[in-house]
Amino acid sequence: MQDATSYYWNFNLDRQAYKFTSKTTDIEKKSTQEAVLNKNFRQAINFAYDRTSYGAQTQGEDGATKILRNLVVPPTFVSIKGKDFGEVVASKMVNYGKEWQGINFADGQDPYYNPEKAKAKFAEAKKELEAKGVTFPIHLDTIVDQASKKGIQEVSSMKQSIEAALGTENVVIDIQQLSTEDHDNSSYLAQTAAQKDYDLYNGGWSADYLDPSSYLDIFSVKNGGVLQNLGLEPGEDNDKAKAVGLDTYTQMLEEANKEQDPAKRYEKYADIQAWLIDSSLAIPNVSLGGTPGLRKLVPFSAPYSLAGNKGVESYKYLKVQDKIVTTDEYAKAREKWFKEKEESNKKAQEELAKHVK
Repeated sequence: MQDATSYYWNFNLDRQAYKFTSKTTDIEKKSTQEAVLNKNFRQAINFAYDRTSYGAQTQGEDGATKILRNLVVPPTFVSIKGKDFGEVVASKMVNYGKEWQGINFADGQDPYYNPEKAKAKFAEAKKELEAKGVTFPIHLDTIVDQASKKGIQEVSSMKQSIEAALGTENVVIDIQQLSTEDHDNSSYLAQTAAQKDYDLYNGGWSADYLDPSSYLDIFSVKNGGVLQNLGLEPGEDNDKAKAVGLDTYTQMLEEANKEQDPAKRYEKYADIQAWLIDSSLAIPNVSLGGTPGLRKLVPFSAPYSLAGNKGVESYKYLKVQDKIVTTDEYAKAREKWFKEKEESNKKAQEELAKHVK
């Protein structure tokens, strides 16, 4: 079963470090910087990326889609008037153009991959970028730990699908295979935004509490927890942040954070998640969980929580059985657990209503 940790690709909007790069000229660097600030270009990358092929690198073809996630906020993280968060987000995408009509953000499938949409978006982007003097192909550096066979296979798959859809005369994904130390120091161990040495990076986030803001606040220009991954320093004025609309995004967040009615609050967060999807500043791909395994733990006997540490690394209530759990046993236990969860959630809401006036 997939958990609440979401992974996504993001662009470095103001890259300063070029220790690890395939770019050989300042013109190539400037062209890439202009490209990642262009929404049509980012959307082209989003639609050109085959997530199912990406998932197959570690899960095999049969399990390729089992880890796929299509929103930063998990689609079932909260509900709004009886509808999953992801359903409400999907209903708002019609405001952003026909390319989003009928999209389904449920886990376990890829609603984005569409080479025809990718080509159309890239054609728009190329026209806009050429008017600014941008030269092609656009080179996008992405880093991977050379010790991670899994990581190399995944990023190679991403490279193949994007280049096949858009053409290497237009976009080239340059994979930089680094030592573990260099990889970490160029990404999540970097102390400043200026030390982030890549154009495209795959990071992740999990909620600290049961509210969509726990995911969406991370992109706030004021104090976003992952803003440095985008090449931006929280709290510092940056024209690149304004160019992609992150100032508007932050204003939307602040308005939503003020709302105390849960339904209205979540509705506002659905608007924000829809904006984030259309912007393609964060390109969701996978979650944790959803992977095959052999175990003797009684399914769903352990504590469970979408946020915090109550459902992680705890042995309380955990039961062990003599034989390895079969697929059928797990499926039956899962169905029973979801039914009981629905009933307990309903009871909790009814009891809460008695105390809240």
